[in-house]
Amino acid sequence: MKTNSKATDLVKKDKKNTQSTRLLVTEPTPLLIFLLQKLSGKSRHNVKALLKNKQIKVDQHIVTQFDFALITGQTIEISNEKAPEEQHYKGLKIVFEDEHLIVIEKEEGLLSIATEKQKDFNAYSILSGHVKKQNTSNKIFVIHRLDRETSGIMMFAKSEKVQALMQESWNATIRERTYLAVVEGKTEKQSGTIVSNLIESKALIVYSTQNPSLGQKAITHYETLRQNDSYTLLKVNLETGRKNQIRVHMQDLKHPIVGDKKYGATVAPIGRLGLHAWVLAFTHPITKENLYFETEIPKKFIKLFENRFTKNKLILEKNKLVK
Repeated sequence: MKTNSKATDLVKKDKKNTQSTRLLVTEPTPLLIFLLQKLSGKSRHNVKALLKNKQIKVDQHIVTQFDFALITGQTIEISNEKAPEEQHYKGLKIVFEDEHLIVIEKEEGLLSIATEKQKDFNAYSILSGHVKKQNTSNKIFVIHRLDRETSGIMMFAKSEKVQALMQESWNATIRERTYLAVVEGKTEKQSGTIVSNLIESKALIVYSTQNPSLGQKAITHYETLRQNDSYTLLKVNLETGRKNQIRVHMQDLKHPIVGDKKYGATVAPIGRLGLHAWVLAFTHPITKENLYFETEIPKKFIKLFENRFTKNKLILEKNKLVK
């Protein structure tokens, strides 16, 4: 592998006059070597500090791994400021907050909002308490939800105005909504699209119908990332966002999500539902800034495919995992 990498330097100023430097990778090289070559005067210790402080992004993704393998065409962004500290609460952590929105990473097992049976401990109640620490009159508002046993990225609004803006322009505002799903068996196709109308029964079970006059249309795109003899890891993109959509469509595919007894699963190898909201990208309703949030792949997911997740073989390329 060649390590003498060339790059085009671009400097970008944001509205607060902070600076970030952008570098275009033109030859494959490890990230640390690339940064040492381009950041004259920076020691190895200085560069590793930038990585530790989450000041380095590769194609909009924060990267902290010093030996991350760069490929031609990727863009490196170096921020002059440390990433804000994530605030942790039991069951969730806040990964972004401004005066309009809160973006969180929710753990599996935590409700998004209250139910008749459990009214006190949920993401909504936790965040309500959080914003009231700043001002007792502050409130939060639900934009969308994740199922209790689904982990990952979700967001809340801090005003009814922002809530309405996000919900009314959802399809135009959301640029990417990607999930990871661990399903039973080996999928026959490497990728595909599932289209059906979804209906909810009186027993609160959602099911598919091909009758266009019933239910709501749901479109799910999937792509195989990893497989072994027993399970498949899928990257799933939602074109629509219906209740239990991915879970029902995986059942329709004859490959139910592991741990999802409600929708046909027969095994639970990771002790939880194998569904994770991995990426959420959207245009901020007020500032119009394009925001991108990505979580780590759950360790329990990786463990099922650990022989395929060896060091330096996970390369993030334009939101895809490749060998």
